[in-house]
Amino acid sequence: MVDHAEERNVNQVVEEGKGYELPFLLFAGFRTLIDRLHAELAGQGHPGLRPAYGFAMQAIGPGGATASEIGRRLGVSKQAAGKTVDRLLDLGYAQRTDDPADARRKLVRLTPRGFDALARSAAIFDRLRAEWTDALGAGRVGDLENALRTVVPPETAYRLDATSWLGGT
Repeated sequence: MVDHAEERNVNQVVEEGKGYELPFLLFAGFRTLIDRLHAELAGQGHPGLRPAYGFAMQAIGPGGATASEIGRRLGVSKQAAGKTVDRLLDLGYAQRTDDPADARRKLVRLTPRGFDALARSAAIFDRLRAEWTDALGAGRVGDLENALRTVVPPETAYRLDATSWLGGT
């Protein structure tokens, strides 16, 4: 039998606090930015990029990385990182090279196409932030960023393992 008093109390808490709304709004804001980014990147010659590839290219970094390092940075197995790297190789965003410090290891390095995609992404993010500033005002966007810096621990602000946390690369 359903306890209607308890059901009303739960509904009242949900309606009053709306705590569930904050993570959805934050995720929707993130998703809006990422979807816009990828739509613009597609129009600028990068139609095959997916959000996971952007995280992987950040994990590769300007100096390159091994598949194991990429996996650790992304929070996925070496095999999962390898699959993503293989896709970046197929799309021309990365290449495998010998590690100058250890001939037994292979490094994954970004190609000029990979660096181009990252540079374009940075410019698009700047433009999207400017759009939010136009819509909300510079003070509100600055307040939002500062508020998030207050509640987000610094060591997690720039984590690359978001795709593994969400369930896949």
